[in-house]
Amino acid sequence: MAKKPRLRFKTIVLSDVHLGTPECRIDEVNDFLKHTDSEKLILNGDIIDGWSLLRRGGWQPAHTRFVRLVLKKLEKRDTEVIYLRGNHDDLLHKFLPLTLHRLRILERYIHKTPRGRYLVVHGDVFDAVTQRHRYLALLGAIGYQTLLRINRFYNHYRAWRGREYFSFAKAVKARVKHAVNFVSNFEDQLRTLAHAYRCQGVICGHIHTPADKRIGDIHYLNSGDWVESLTALVEDDQGSFEILTYQEFCRRLRRAAAAPAAGDPASAPPAHLTLPPASPPAAETAAEPILVTTAD
Repeated sequence: MAKKPRLRFKTIVLSDVHLGTPECRIDEVNDFLKHTDSEKLILNGDIIDGWSLLRRGGWQPAHTRFVRLVLKKLEKRDTEVIYLRGNHDDLLHKFLPLTLHRLRILERYIHKTPRGRYLVVHGDVFDAVTQRHRYLALLGAIGYQTLLRINRFYNHYRAWRGREYFSFAKAVKARVKHAVNFVSNFEDQLRTLAHAYRCQGVICGHIHTPADKRIGDIHYLNSGDWVESLTALVEDDQGSFEILTYQEFCRRLRRAAAAPAAGDPASAPPAHLTLPPASPPAAETAAEPILVTTAD
């Protein structure tokens, strides 16, 4: 029976999956989880969109599969799972901290690497609207989801015309002055918090904008999201981080599948999955995966 390739990393960070919404790119994130292994999996907030579920429902069987894939990593892969509260799953706040064997649910987490300490936090603590004006934040979430629905229909039309995927929602955000200023202010506040926790870096989600850069003396990393960006943050055994897009993940998986037997497509990603355009920020050091094979 054919062997399925898996890409191995020391640590994987995912955020802003938004299970429970039609905008969640569930097929892609499930494919990513199924074909990766890591010693540690950090789920950095907004994995489940409680706001959307309370307002209109929307849970799908594929969303349950995401949960099962994570539990399988806990049970059979001996993966340590860190789940950090976000603003869309803030109902967890009253139960924190909570430890269930190798699963820990926390407000924030210090991730230790060979290159130093990193503060891992969802990032909503830097968002004044989310923290102080909940109803305004809910209104903004509804507006954003409406924009994403328009984006979905727009890309169905582009696909019919034979054109590549285009994030209408991301383009609108990039052209809104207040959105650009918000991202800038968000990043500026990270430096102060990192110093408070004696960390050399900060790992966030929340703003759906993947990043790998320096802010003064602080290494700022943002794992992006699985609504528009389709990115994960991965760490290798030397402590180097990389923002890995789903498109690049698929390329590496195809190369890994072809390595033992040229031309064998046994474990290529599902053909029906739609790939976004490649637009990853420049990573400082690439984290090269280690191939692990498992029997089918």
